[in-house]
Amino acid sequence: MQTRYIYLLRYILPVTDVLMLNVIYFASYFLAVSFGRTLSNELNSHHIVICNLIWIVSTAVFGLYTTYGSRKIERIYRGTWRSVAFHFVLFSAYLIFFNQDAFSRAFLVVFYIVLSFAFILNRFVGTSIQYIVLNKFKAAKKVAVLGSNVTAERLSVYLQGQRSLEFYGSLGDDETIYDSKEGVTAQIIAGKLAEAVDYGVKEVYVAVAPQRMADVKTLVAEADKACVRLKFIPDFGGTLNTPFTIGYMGGEFPIITLRNEPLEEMSNRFKKRAFDLVFSSLFILFVFSWLYPIIALLIKLESKGPVLFKQNRAGRNNEIFKVLKFRTMTVAEDDGEFKQATKNDSRITKIGAFLRRTSLDEIPQFINVFYGDMSVVGPRPHPLLLNDQYQEIIKKYMVRHFAKPGITGWAQVNGYRGETKDKLDMENRVKADIYYIENWAGMFDVRIVFMTVINMVRGEENAY
Repeated sequence: MQTRYIYLLRYILPVTDVLMLNVIYFASYFLAVSFGRTLSNELNSHHIVICNLIWIVSTAVFGLYTTYGSRKIERIYRGTWRSVAFHFVLFSAYLIFFNQDAFSRAFLVVFYIVLSFAFILNRFVGTSIQYIVLNKFKAAKKVAVLGSNVTAERLSVYLQGQRSLEFYGSLGDDETIYDSKEGVTAQIIAGKLAEAVDYGVKEVYVAVAPQRMADVKTLVAEADKACVRLKFIPDFGGTLNTPFTIGYMGGEFPIITLRNEPLEEMSNRFKKRAFDLVFSSLFILFVFSWLYPIIALLIKLESKGPVLFKQNRAGRNNEIFKVLKFRTMTVAEDDGEFKQATKNDSRITKIGAFLRRTSLDEIPQFINVFYGDMSVVGPRPHPLLLNDQYQEIIKKYMVRHFAKPGITGWAQVNGYRGETKDKLDMENRVKADIYYIENWAGMFDVRIVFMTVINMVRGEENAY
């Protein structure tokens, strides 16, 4: 939906950003010196390269310059402040840990304050230029819609809201352009297209129902005569009542997908796996390495049995793996059958109650994450008997297995954790898990991690 003018603006944005970054960097250096601060020459001469590299990484992480990220001004602003904040964290960490002699609070304060204002000004100017180009120079592409079915009406509303398009209107309803006996009325179509061409319309969108596919050939023929491009959108008229996407296999066979799954994209799976590896490695190295022997000793002192509890769980695509947890129950009272933990459960030990209340019993699962059986964030893996019980009575229950199970998840941070006393509890958990699968994003995972930490600190009612 972009014109060539808006397309060029997308490539101007990263160039101007990099230029501003470098100019403001050197200006901030000299401003800090003028304030009487003593700065290392390394900060002036060598670290500018690292500063640029970190900016490239930051914008790549948040997709600032991607087609999706630069399509709307709201996304540009959101991606910009996230990139600046991430750049601040990474660049400050670099200066502190690797070049302490070059670290200067005055420089960083001046640099990021000026940089933030410069980016705001840059975006404002860009938005103004876009407005002038589209409105003053009439650069918006003129489009129209043919037909009056439900999809055509929805499409008309959407097109009217696009800044880069000028919506001409509808070229006729289905009753006018279609004849029940002869199909498309070619003469009427030709007249409608001629009127649109006189206005400057170059593209016409047609919502085609399956029973109208035979008329497509006639529509194309009339559009070719009028030198108008036709864009066809399938209208299923309520046959498919869920959002769907259409792709192509081998560039030839159209495929309709009824569920949006961002993690089916290889790039997204790579990002999530990289996050899991880094997060789990750091946790195992700096936290689990010293916390494990302490908790293990407390478990051993209170009751006999192994430190770790291992149980088969269903992972991504319903593949079985062994989940690891700190043992929180006495072994003697475990009769081998699965029973959900309940409030004041007599099987739970004193140290086990503490571990469950603080969610510390879950931390061995970072080993599962490291090996790839689990993710830091995802639907919680249920015992196999619980899966057998609920997949028969809850629709879409097994959809939660389309993603790797997680140590924490969207359902858990929203209170749907612990014992499921009735069907409604599990239904709410499944809905939350499916929402996560269909709306995954890197920042969504970060948000859930922070919410999990907050819940651990303040305690959770269902953690028993």
